[in-house]
Amino acid sequence: MTPVIQRRVQLGLLVVGLTITAMAFSLIVGCFKDDAAIESSKATVMAEVVSVDPLHAAVAFQTPDGSFHSPRFGLLYPTELSEGQRISVEYAAYNPDLARPTGRTAMLAIIPGLSVAFAGWAVVGLLMVVVAEFGRRSRGAESAAQDGDDAPAGDGENVPAAAGGDAPAIDGESTGPAGAESGEESLSSR
Repeated sequence: MTPVIQRRVQLGLLVVGLTITAMAFSLIVGCFKDDAAIESSKATVMAEVVSVDPLHAAVAFQTPDGSFHSPRFGLLYPTELSEGQRISVEYAAYNPDLARPTGRTAMLAIIPGLSVAFAGWAVVGLLMVVVAEFGRRSRGAESAAQDGDDAPAGDGENVPAAAGGDAPAIDGESTGPAGAESGEESLSSR
């Protein structure tokens, strides 16, 4: 992987991380905005929980003017509810579709929002490390291949010794100025 491609991939991952963070903070801000709307014209009634799943709770209630309402997107903060349960619900009088169980606020959205941002950055960080390691290894393999192409044809053993130094010994004999004496001793000892 070239450094340019690696940088572009890492910038793309950075954009993904920033987008996840923006979405998480939008979730938290949206919950506070909905709570402010409910607080501005709060009305409280008893409601019956019609259906429940892990992320949604549908309720039905009657407003003081006699009309029945079932918020089309369910309740805000729907945890720990069971079907058939009767609960107190706060809603915005001008918009009965905006409802929450009494006593629950946007503070319940902070931990999930921050954990989404944290998990997103953990995944992005891990992917950035993987991309950096892959780029480092591929550049290392490329430079090793280039070093192999630039090396001399021989394996380095047949390179002559420096001038005035000892030449490598052949069959126990050495040549050169210091090798002449040792070569004679070698012959005489045989």
